[in-house]
Amino acid sequence: MRRAHLRYPRSLAAVLVASSLVLAGCGGGSDSSDDQTPAAQSVAGGDEIASDWPLTGLPVTGDESASQTHPVLVTKIDNTEASSPQAGLGEADLVVEELVEGGLTRLAAFFYSQLPERVGPVRSMRASDVGIVSPVDASVVTSGAAFKTIQIIKAAGITYYPEGSAGLSRDTTRSAPYNVFANLQTVAKTAETDAARPADYLPWGSDDDFPDGQAATKIAASFGGGHTTNWTYNGKTYTNDDSNAAPDDQFPADTVLVLRVQVGDAGYLDPAGNPVPETKLVGKGQAMIFHGGKLVRGTWSKSDLDSPISLSTKAGKLTVPAGHTWIELVPAANGNVTYTK
Repeated sequence: MRRAHLRYPRSLAAVLVASSLVLAGCGGGSDSSDDQTPAAQSVAGGDEIASDWPLTGLPVTGDESASQTHPVLVTKIDNTEASSPQAGLGEADLVVEELVEGGLTRLAAFFYSQLPERVGPVRSMRASDVGIVSPVDASVVTSGAAFKTIQIIKAAGITYYPEGSAGLSRDTTRSAPYNVFANLQTVAKTAETDAARPADYLPWGSDDDFPDGQAATKIAASFGGGHTTNWTYNGKTYTNDDSNAAPDDQFPADTVLVLRVQVGDAGYLDPAGNPVPETKLVGKGQAMIFHGGKLVRGTWSKSDLDSPISLSTKAGKLTVPAGHTWIELVPAANGNVTYTK
């Protein structure tokens, strides 16, 4: 992983290096295939680069490249009513929803194929973010973090851009702390040039690879502390019924992937005196993949914080159909997932 932790602006020459990467290799109403290498496209000099985006598995079009000169930028976004309207989710490649203190959730929105000029409200990091961002060596755009969290993030070698960095500013028409927004194009200009294509975040496949599942068109993912995220399949994509984003800026979820995870204590309290939870995105647990109005159950595994997520069923390896995926990290102990046809 990158050794730098906090980057400040500096001028950079954009260098595009062609590269290729071999990929590393859910009935009831309540819940208490082979590895593939992306197709390649020819580039000048006869080299080839992977032609699928690493965070969606979707094909690269036109003269774009899946190997950008900036890192994956994961922006921490508030997910309470006070964040309304959230900005930028419509251009995210992938979103992870994680538990934070007080039974609330926060979003880790991944940006790589597109870099919007306004994303937010930007909020603080958590220790949980290490396992979330490390598999693609992402940098984090954040308003800041508690001192202990910063120590954990630095020890993991994760670069982060806090308030005060180029591209982050406050919107004076909104109330603090829900008024920090990021221009990711500006943030990217200060980032270390990195032309290597990130690893695939999930084991991507196609609709043809996806097993037959049971009907499930409405989903309720409860995080065990009073917050529940509800989804409705509209015949094409999944609509987040609780979204705080504007109607024209909502995340276009082709798949909702639920991972049942262990949650521990981060070891400190928030300013309101609430214990801060730490999601353990390592080990293994139950998985539920909702795609095309269907549910397939399986198991997820992740050998260490840096490793990619693997999925399987009793029949073998399981892939996620290429597209935009929203990952729900639901606590295994007190969370719950229900669904209806």
